[in-house]
Amino acid sequence: MLELALAALFWVAFHLLLAGPLRAPLAARLGENGFRGLFSVLSLAGLAWLALAWKAAPVLPVFPGQPWAAWLLMPVSCILLLAGGRPDNPTSVLAEISGDHRLPIRGITRVTRHPVLWAFALWGLAHVLAGGTLGGILLGGAILLSALRGMWNIDAKRNRALGPAWEAFAAVTSRVPFGAILAGRQRFVPAEIGWLPLVGGLALCAGLAWAHGFLFGVPAFPG
Repeated sequence: MLELALAALFWVAFHLLLAGPLRAPLAARLGENGFRGLFSVLSLAGLAWLALAWKAAPVLPVFPGQPWAAWLLMPVSCILLLAGGRPDNPTSVLAEISGDHRLPIRGITRVTRHPVLWAFALWGLAHVLAGGTLGGILLGGAILLSALRGMWNIDAKRNRALGPAWEAFAAVTSRVPFGAILAGRQRFVPAEIGWLPLVGGLALCAGLAWAHGFLFGVPAFPG
């Protein structure tokens, strides 16, 4: 369990530091592409360490597991992942890499300007609640915390880069899903999202559930 705790600490620390106070000096020294490369390598290494440490950790129950959390949150997580992964999502990695500074407000962006990070946040929360184990809390909690903090980091970075254009965009969108819609600053247009993220997300969720035992050593729905 110590190794999993260290892996979780590493994951949270490098996200907080590299995406926060260390980003500007490292990007200035390495260049944007160099920084992205470093961040990608550390992310892959961190994920691999988390996965291996979690698989090797003993099962230590902390509270009764809540399977409903996985049933409820994982489909939403997969749908958000596919809906937000498009290059026309202003906060997607693809948009940043391409250097596209346009800020279109359509589809899932009307719901939240951080759909992909919310996908990871919900994934983390589902794994904290569903298992009720110390390992699940460390693994899911690390992903959850880094995803939530990442929303503020991305907002701050885009605000520095785009200034008034980002401020105008942020004023009519929201970090919290449906926040701008409920506040009357935005409207929900399901047709702009389309059926593909819904159908694809549910299919992805079903596939992950089916292969969970093979991929991660623990069945998604233990009998």
